[in-house]
Amino acid sequence: MRRADRLFEIIQLLRQARGPISADAIALQLEVSKRTIYRDIASLMAQRVPVRGEAGIGYVLEKGFDMPPLMLTEDEIDAAALGAHWVATRGEPELAAAAKRLLAKIEAVVPEHIGLALRNPSTSIAPVEKPLETISATELRKAIRLRRKVRIGYRADDGTVSERTVWPVLVGYRDSGRILAAWCELREAFRYFRTDRMNAAELLEELIPDRQPSLRLRWEAAMSAERKKYAGADG
Repeated sequence: MRRADRLFEIIQLLRQARGPISADAIALQLEVSKRTIYRDIASLMAQRVPVRGEAGIGYVLEKGFDMPPLMLTEDEIDAAALGAHWVATRGEPELAAAAKRLLAKIEAVVPEHIGLALRNPSTSIAPVEKPLETISATELRKAIRLRRKVRIGYRADDGTVSERTVWPVLVGYRDSGRILAAWCELREAFRYFRTDRMNAAELLEELIPDRQPSLRLRWEAAMSAERKKYAGADG
């Protein structure tokens, strides 16, 4: 790896870390010696990159640091293009348009050869038919961001229609459609709801009692417990 690339990767690692990251950990990630990392950190500091810390404790990157023109590896280019094209072909119109704008924004700040690779990626997405839905996932995503309860009309597997008040956790995207993971007040449990089976979705003024991170952790714990239960049953 070239030294310039290594310095860039060190900044990326510091950006992603939630706390101080040691020279040992950085060296392991980049497959170089700890002494090399010490020299690289000193070089970054000399270039006025706001890295704080010292040997034996760890390093952090101060907030507000702006990177020079965005540089991407070949794999990162493919990942960005693949993800954006997947959303553009499978997301609702608002999200599909946002994916296209995202690629345009990336192209605007990268060197020409990277922009060319984004426009002509080495990956592709198979076309799919749009799911038949009467409820836009846009409103459900809005409810999650605003921490609002949602009243939905829902048709079960047996055709029974019911009205539910739910606390949205996340919207899951699949080739064949979308699902809403939510706490159901009627069942007093987390449930999945297919958006193509919803005939109505109304954002309520009432806020979800839990903060989103807390609700998300509860949902993850419930799903983990359910997976363990089924794994035990299979055994």
